[in-house]
Amino acid sequence: MRARDSLVLALPKGRILKEVMPIVKGAGIEPEPAFYDPLARQLRFSTNTVGLDIIRVRSFDVATFVAFGAAHIGVAGNDVLMEFNYPDIYTPLDLDVGHCRLSVAGPREMIDTDDPAAWSSIRIATKYPGLTKRHFALRGVQAECIKLNGAIELAPNLGLCRRIVDLVSTGSTLEANGLIEIEKICDITSRLTINRTAWKTRPTEINGYLRDFRGGLK
Repeated sequence: MRARDSLVLALPKGRILKEVMPIVKGAGIEPEPAFYDPLARQLRFSTNTVGLDIIRVRSFDVATFVAFGAAHIGVAGNDVLMEFNYPDIYTPLDLDVGHCRLSVAGPREMIDTDDPAAWSSIRIATKYPGLTKRHFALRGVQAECIKLNGAIELAPNLGLCRRIVDLVSTGSTLEANGLIEIEKICDITSRLTINRTAWKTRPTEINGYLRDFRGGLK
């Protein structure tokens, strides 16, 4: 089978990769040894399954690869999926990994005087401007979003804004930077994503992998 005919599974780098790999292996998929080599620079890997390759990309890019058909299947957090809101992605399976929450946070000293119900317009630093604007628009609040890709907790301390929207797991990073959660927007888990066109044109293969991933959760 030619490489371009193989299905491509997009996996996210970082913490979620460690959590999702037992499910991938439980689905009977084993990457080539280079996948585990920290010195390897390749980004596409073969597997023990003929006709399936794995790519390893930034978590924010998984949804884009799947939406535009460069990858046929992927694993992405619903934070990323809600941010981009791509119509060409199906999410048939919650993998029950990557648990955290998306929250609004601000300086601890504001907690006694800051009433979210009284907000009419706010400035927020976040990696999720689309999701954040939609969330606050539903409440009639105009959100001016400053897009940051990292170190978001620095924004209030350096006067960039007074509040942030970011992922929270234990809350220790917020606490270390003098911030506190003000409200939770939503809970986050990682989902199996499938390209709409791939599912229609290659249903036998896609449905087979969907069954395998469901089995990997048991």
